[in-house]
Amino acid sequence: MKIAVLGAGAWGTGMALQLAQRHTVLLWSRETDVADAMRQTRYNQRYLPDVRLPDSIQVHGGTAQAADVADCDLVMVACPVAGLRGQLAVLRGLLMPLVWLCKGFEEVQDSAAAGLLPHEVMAQVAPELRAGVLSGPSFAQEVARSQPTALVVASRHEDVRSTVVHAVHNETLRVYSSSDCIGVEVGGAVKNVLAIAAGVLDGLAQQCAAGATLAFVPGLNARAALLTRGLAEMTRFGLALGAEAATFMGLSGMGDLVLTATGDLSRNRKVGLLLAQGLTAQQAVATLGHVAEGVCCARTVLARAAALQVDMPITRCVVNLLDGKINAKEAARLLMGREAKAEFGL
Repeated sequence: MKIAVLGAGAWGTGMALQLAQRHTVLLWSRETDVADAMRQTRYNQRYLPDVRLPDSIQVHGGTAQAADVADCDLVMVACPVAGLRGQLAVLRGLLMPLVWLCKGFEEVQDSAAAGLLPHEVMAQVAPELRAGVLSGPSFAQEVARSQPTALVVASRHEDVRSTVVHAVHNETLRVYSSSDCIGVEVGGAVKNVLAIAAGVLDGLAQQCAAGATLAFVPGLNARAALLTRGLAEMTRFGLALGAEAATFMGLSGMGDLVLTATGDLSRNRKVGLLLAQGLTAQQAVATLGHVAEGVCCARTVLARAAALQVDMPITRCVVNLLDGKINAKEAARLLMGREAKAEFGL
């Protein structure tokens, strides 16, 4: 197969490396100078500097147009959510299956507008596309090195699901199928916000282990409670948007949440760790040097939940922390200080 991967960040490059084992891959970097460097050195120095690009990956620069990928069997859009609208707009009319790899909500500047999930963005700019989402618990570095990983492809089009499974599924990368795009996208977006909260608790616990004296000392018990209640929060929100409950017990729900909230490679967890050190959200993102989608979409998640009358206390706490209304210690107390209630809404 011939597959185009549009976006040469860590995840796009990692997926291209995985696909190149069996397919011809066209990898696009929006920045032409980055593409030139990748062609010359055969390394993505910024995102995956330790993994060489095989010759079967053809590197291109600029924004891929529909004509550039017209002879491909599959197109994967690996840009951040912020770039999805523009990329899909120039791909209108494509006949082959397309999937996006990004996770999050589109951030909007107009307070009267609602931030959209990727499939909602597509419905506005390119509704004719046969498309879906490929998501799940996956660090790019591990995928690039062919370490065992499991993903889920979701689409209402059976041929999109089957094409992606045929292209991606192999001995080390297992791909499951789903028709629940909403649930898979909600899981991929909300788990980033919850990972920030988990990073805050872990960061405060690390300070205590290093000798700091705190009146409130979160530990592993607190993290387990946070993630369990976070999964319930994610599920309530997803159901209100039209998702299926079972999806949140799968790879894109519980699976991705566990990985992102506990893994040392997680950007969003790293933001939480930095916030626990006293950095502002802006300082934490600057220190990170890469996109952390949880920072970008937390306010959008909270706004849409409010419109749906869905209570999301963990998300609200993260937003208040990002906005500087509370500090990390206050956030930890709020995260673990909810009133007693029935666990399952009895």
